[in-house]
Amino acid sequence: MTKKILILSVFVVASCGLAYELIAGALSSYLLGDSILQFSTIIGCYLFAMGVGAHFSKFVRDDDVLARFVDIELAVGLIGGVSAAALFLTFSWMAAPFRTLLYVLVFLVGALVGMEVPLVMRALNARQTEFNELVSRVLTFDYLGALAVSLLFPLVLAPYLGLVRTGFLFGMLNVGVALWTIVTFRQELANLGGRLLRASAVMCVLVFGFALADRMTYWGEHGLFGDEIIYSTTTPYQRLVITRWKDDLRLYINGNLQFSSRDEYRYHEALVHPALQALPWARRVLVLGGGDGLALREILRYPNIEQVTLVDLDPAMTGAFTTRPELVKLNHGSFSDKRVRVINADAAIWLQHNDELFDAAIVDFPDPSSFALGKLYSVPFYGMVKRHLAANGLIVVQSTSPFFAPHAYWTVDATLREVGLRTWPYHAYVPSFGEWGFILASPQLDFKPPASYRLPMRYLNADTTREMFIFPPDMQRLPMEPNRLNTQSLVREFEQDWRRVIR
Repeated sequence: MTKKILILSVFVVASCGLAYELIAGALSSYLLGDSILQFSTIIGCYLFAMGVGAHFSKFVRDDDVLARFVDIELAVGLIGGVSAAALFLTFSWMAAPFRTLLYVLVFLVGALVGMEVPLVMRALNARQTEFNELVSRVLTFDYLGALAVSLLFPLVLAPYLGLVRTGFLFGMLNVGVALWTIVTFRQELANLGGRLLRASAVMCVLVFGFALADRMTYWGEHGLFGDEIIYSTTTPYQRLVITRWKDDLRLYINGNLQFSSRDEYRYHEALVHPALQALPWARRVLVLGGGDGLALREILRYPNIEQVTLVDLDPAMTGAFTTRPELVKLNHGSFSDKRVRVINADAAIWLQHNDELFDAAIVDFPDPSSFALGKLYSVPFYGMVKRHLAANGLIVVQSTSPFFAPHAYWTVDATLREVGLRTWPYHAYVPSFGEWGFILASPQLDFKPPASYRLPMRYLNADTTREMFIFPPDMQRLPMEPNRLNTQSLVREFEQDWRRVIR
């Protein structure tokens, strides 16, 4: 019976160890961007620390293995359990030491986790377990625990519990293993009362943290965003936060501002109307991204538009902007229009498996701050968009800032031209973002900037439109290579451009 308990504990501790690693990688990706860099460095640090821990496990005396195993479970449970909350609050209120704390916590947890399996194997060996059976069972349950968490984390834990609460949950599981071990092997452990008291105290801390996880997240996001948070959720794809200050609503995705209600009309008028004014014959429009419904609002103002298909990955995004009154008011209830069809799917996959043709395509994705987003700005992706566009149709792409991120902006232009599209870059001043860039493209159309608009505008007129298509000397075209899927140069250019701005 005791052997089975030790073997089962391997399954739990393996699950917990991988969970802490995934939490650190996901949280750093949310807050710092560049998911490949974050996960690579965290995995490397974690595995190195596990090796260090495995090495130091040999210094534990044979008659002290179970006692040290209990102590390690309590330490892993406490440090790993509070890690997500500590990192999130540190980033929100004291951004400078975040990276240092991140890798210190990853190393500490990794070193402690690295000691767990060797100690369990030694405890089993002391109970006269055959070596072949010992290795087979321990490694089998170790890998099964990793498999369980690798499936549960993206599908259940992160979207429904959130990273902070998930951290506390797995901390409680580690402490549960410690308590289980204390009770099962009470005859072999000294100072039983003291160990139970310590384990109970750590468990109380973690339960308290689990109960207050939402409040901690609110404190952290309040420090990060400053304004009142009226809506927040973690989805399988991203963290969505909507804030309000007086009459200003703001949407943040993974901490990055997407719009301010005070000036979003500038952005969305510039995104939509130069293209649709040039296509009075357009009937069918495709919107990729744009889950807030604000570009949709502008498109639906045209009576000639008969159908708009909007493809956005996250149903939580489109759902919030369909049901929350303050957001519905902002997008004028665009998702309720009978002409609108909403599809929650990966845009690249949807394009690949669909053969519909459109007169115009509005591509309104977040900036290419990660490789998952960078694929949506790549040569293969724009090639698929082109295949869904009428010969005289127009594509317009949100393309980041030609002033703050010029290398990234002109990389988008080069990528569109690589697939045989003619391009017309332009820019508009949006106070919340500064100078912002867009690119119009077409397979055959000879586009000319509109001299007037059929609809009343708050920002656009003949003068502002003319100026949008003129680039001053400090925003001139740069010779850039296209963004290919296998290299994703755009993501690196984007990060380097914005790093220069921050400095």
